[in-house]
Amino acid sequence: MLKKMNLRDSWTLLSLGIFFLYFVFLVAPLFTLLFESVVDQRTGEYTLDYFQRFFSFRYYYNPIFNSLKVSSIATLSTIVFATPLAYIMTMFKIKGKGILRVLLLISCMQAPFIGAYSWILLLGRNGLLTNFFRNFFGIQTPDIYGFTGILLVFTLQLTPLMFIFLSGAMSKIDRSLLEASELMGYMGTRKITKVILPLVLPTLLAGALLVFMRAFSDFGTPMLIGEGYRTVPVLIFNEFISELGGDTGFAAAISVSVVVFASTIFLLQKYFSSRKSFSMSALNPVSPKKEKGLKNILAHIYVYAFTMAALLPHIYVAYTSFRRTRGRLFIEGFSLQSYEVAFSRAGSAIVNTFSLAGVAIVIVFFLAIIVGYITVRKRTIITSVLDVVTMFPYLVPGSILGIALLLAFNTRPLLLSGTATIIVIAFVIRRLPFTIRSSAAIMHQISVNTEEAAISLGSSNLKTFFKVTLPQMLPGVISGAILSWITIISELSASVLLYTTRTQTMTIRIYTEVIRGNYGVAASLATILYIITIISLFILFRVSGKKEVEL
Repeated sequence: MLKKMNLRDSWTLLSLGIFFLYFVFLVAPLFTLLFESVVDQRTGEYTLDYFQRFFSFRYYYNPIFNSLKVSSIATLSTIVFATPLAYIMTMFKIKGKGILRVLLLISCMQAPFIGAYSWILLLGRNGLLTNFFRNFFGIQTPDIYGFTGILLVFTLQLTPLMFIFLSGAMSKIDRSLLEASELMGYMGTRKITKVILPLVLPTLLAGALLVFMRAFSDFGTPMLIGEGYRTVPVLIFNEFISELGGDTGFAAAISVSVVVFASTIFLLQKYFSSRKSFSMSALNPVSPKKEKGLKNILAHIYVYAFTMAALLPHIYVAYTSFRRTRGRLFIEGFSLQSYEVAFSRAGSAIVNTFSLAGVAIVIVFFLAIIVGYITVRKRTIITSVLDVVTMFPYLVPGSILGIALLLAFNTRPLLLSGTATIIVIAFVIRRLPFTIRSSAAIMHQISVNTEEAAISLGSSNLKTFFKVTLPQMLPGVISGAILSWITIISELSASVLLYTTRTQTMTIRIYTEVIRGNYGVAASLATILYIITIISLFILFRVSGKKEVEL
């Protein structure tokens, strides 16, 4: 139930302050984007010419169909692969299950374009596997470039993400429901399709939305491996940053169209989820059982094979980082030359990654504590609106957010373009939702009775928050902050538009080194990023006390 606003209340003032920050750094830039899309750059008059141009020529609107096609099929592919994976890992006893979960998590936490780069090394025209099959078996492997390659990268990269959603939901199914369905004759595939999938459908739809938007908004993968298969982020980037002078109004019109489309998809997902929504209380949760015979063998083969396929490109990139290289060519022998060059030539990018991401994560940490608390405990009209606004960055692709920030802060009094500040802002806006969700989730688990007891004993509201509530919130907030940190250090879509030579991060440097053909340096930087991610995940597991992540 919503409470009335009390402007003298410190929590209300904090809510207004955070809402003001979101208005300045998210809402206002998006309105600036809208303004640029309907105002002629030469005359300053109102016009819909940019939208008409976009929807009138196949060359321009074809990328949106390409994005829809590859994102939709990738989403379906992740569901097809993740559903049996989640079912097996939840219902069966699998050897090394804990390690497999960690490995799957690591595989989906990397920047997707690194997966694209690694598959070029494996299945490119001169790739390791391409040459192997050609030389020993006379088999020409399918072309990795274009739609096929993008779909492969997205499927392997995002299936573990869908797996996290589905396995979490399946583990909450009450065992008595499954036993009752078995007594009614629902066994095997029929039990999965008729009982389990309907129970996890709301979670599946939420996971599908996140997977779809991740694929739809990805810039690096189609840029590296697309070879003519243009998608919306690539079109926006090319129109905004053109060798002949970017067309800001046209890029803005495309961006507005994408935001409207993404919002429509989100509302449809919310509508269908609400119709299928229900609560499950697993008083008797599912316990994995040990299978025997062929079923056990097939289950292990499926899990291990998919995990290996998801990890293979990352393992090969790490391996090539120790190979001697000459540009795009790997020559005989091993050395640390690539790492020496990486630290000498791209050392500032490593420093920038830690400094910019470090500042961003500190801001994320404190904002998530406040937003998580007020949206759960201090429900007012303002906090309800704030709850929606803070989740909206899920729907805004990074490239669009980057353009919006550049347009909004390219003049005084807030001239931020080209500074480190604008990159930090982009990091915070895009990755804060991860920590807010974690913060709000743990707030729901904290009994309000403990706070009321402290207040009844004479403690002030503020003192109760710092002495009673905050200590209980910290594990959840820290877990969410670490997850945000991992996604921040792999960010490319927004930062590739916002960076300068002084504010390059590791992902930008990896991307530029791949484009230049310096594969050894790119591999060494990617391996360093892997190591940072793995260390961060182990810290997350240590703090949360679990070896899995709930999204």
